[in-house]
Amino acid sequence: MYVIVAGGGKVGFALAQALLAAGHEVLCVERDHRRCAVIAEDLGSAIFHGDCCEVKVQEEVGAARADAFIAVTGDDEDNLISCQVAKHRFGVDRTIARINNPKNKEIFMVLGVDATVNSTDVIMAQLAQEMPVHPLIPVLSLAGTGQEIVDVQVPEDSPIVGRRLSELKLPGRANIALVIDKRRTDVRLASPEIVLEAGDEVIAVARPEDEQRLREILTGVS
Repeated sequence: MYVIVAGGGKVGFALAQALLAAGHEVLCVERDHRRCAVIAEDLGSAIFHGDCCEVKVQEEVGAARADAFIAVTGDDEDNLISCQVAKHRFGVDRTIARINNPKNKEIFMVLGVDATVNSTDVIMAQLAQEMPVHPLIPVLSLAGTGQEIVDVQVPEDSPIVGRRLSELKLPGRANIALVIDKRRTDVRLASPEIVLEAGDEVIAVARPEDEQRLREILTGVS
């Protein structure tokens, strides 16, 4: 899979590293020349100096053949514009944008960005791991589907501890996609035989109206 990452800050750099380690073809595009030089020490040729808001730059980096375009700069307007260029000018199938201001989420969805990452929600997800009550944290909104990717950690007293995924009666169209074990050493695709343990992190897809019931099932908290 060929992925273009717009923005070579801490988020973009770490994302590019992770995608490369997973075996994907990746190109990180950064407009700051000095930052490019720093990144090149680690990523080598996987860094390109340019501004993804410009059609010419996206043409040069091969956006027309990209499977995914991820904009993670610190500027919401730049992230939106670059995703629009990738989607509508070069036909990139999957566009994902980082949103720094949560108020902009609806605008991104209306304008056709496939998924958004709200940095506020990500931080809240991390804080939630230390809270006595484990809320369901929205991580991504899947534009056009009416669904969200949500994250919750299974508490020790949850009624689902020791039960298989096949035994859970999930609400509506909710589905569990991934289970991250409590030691954070293994990510497993959801399958009926997985047995849930206290401390496991569950990644699910659900409609907003089903999230309260899903939270109750996974945590045992009303």
